[in-house]
Amino acid sequence: MIGLKSTLNVIDNSGALLVECINVLKNKVTNGHGSVGDEIVCVVKRARPISAAAQASVNAVKVRRGDVRRAVIVRTRKQVQRPDGTFVRFDDNAAVLLNNKREMLGTRIGGMVSADLRLKGWSKIASLAPRVV
Repeated sequence: MIGLKSTLNVIDNSGALLVECINVLKNKVTNGHGSVGDEIVCVVKRARPISAAAQASVNAVKVRRGDVRRAVIVRTRKQVQRPDGTFVRFDDNAAVLLNNKREMLGTRIGGMVSADLRLKGWSKIASLAPRVV
């Protein structure tokens, strides 16, 4: 479960490294806690530095420190029970940043994601990930 003030690692190539959750969107049932596949609003706490040469390139860093963005949760430390009775838990909390059209901000994903993303409608993220658990 991801609550307010939770920090998450960013596993895409958008330029952000660490974000802090400030709101869980449209999730009235769990009192503001988000799980895998939920959309959140977050603030970029740490980002990759931007050089002058990088700004001119096509693959420029898309976010800066302090930007408010939307993201989708892809891994949680809190264990989640699947319908077959197994429990799945990860080493850290992680997210992938989104733009205003609910599309991925980055073009690559570097790290494993939960298979529950496919059930929640984020199959694009699951297909780009190197490993789905």
